[in-house]
Amino acid sequence: MGQPVGHETGEGGTQGAPAFELPPGQRLQRGWPVTHYGPVPRFRPERWDFRVFGATADGGKHRWTHEEFTALPYTTVVADLHCVTKFSMLGSEWGGVPARTVLDLAPPAPGVTHVMVWAEYGYSANLRLSDFTDERTLFATHKEGELLTAEHGFPLRLVVPHLYAWKGPKWVRGVEYMVADRRGFWEERGYHNIGDPWKEQRYTYQEEPGDGPEP
Repeated sequence: MGQPVGHETGEGGTQGAPAFELPPGQRLQRGWPVTHYGPVPRFRPERWDFRVFGATADGGKHRWTHEEFTALPYTTVVADLHCVTKFSMLGSEWGGVPARTVLDLAPPAPGVTHVMVWAEYGYSANLRLSDFTDERTLFATHKEGELLTAEHGFPLRLVVPHLYAWKGPKWVRGVEYMVADRRGFWEERGYHNIGDPWKEQRYTYQEEPGDGPEP
């Protein structure tokens, strides 16, 4: 299966899983492969912004410049990283802005059940609101205390440490609040709508009733 320009097929983390244990079908990876197709987007700080829109509680749109976003509260999360292409990296330290901070600053409307995370090149990944609000979901700017490189998602990538990493796009630019589920880029192209590595939810054909959007 091909990849969208500039995006990894999948990297994620674990939640509540035993330390140093690999999910089914995964192999241990030393180092961090760069896995994208096409050019890395050029970062222009004067043009970059982060937006929250859709079904917001106040009905409006919210926007941060790069300077404003990187000034938000910073935290770190230690999480494994599981690529749907079957490699895993264990115990990575990610630093950045918790998703819950964004939710507090730009609350969703009461009926919101899912979010769509948008990134450069029109890439998108859908998440259940419960996955997005998890205390370890992070808009990462750093790994192991160092700024992300452009190839790995600088200036911003999402880390969802209990799903395969295609659910955590590189080069994130915003979040859309949704009152109904809608498949993202890879979910429209045959990847599982939820993507839990411990259940090995790799592909659409594995979905159970209720895993995906209503037909």
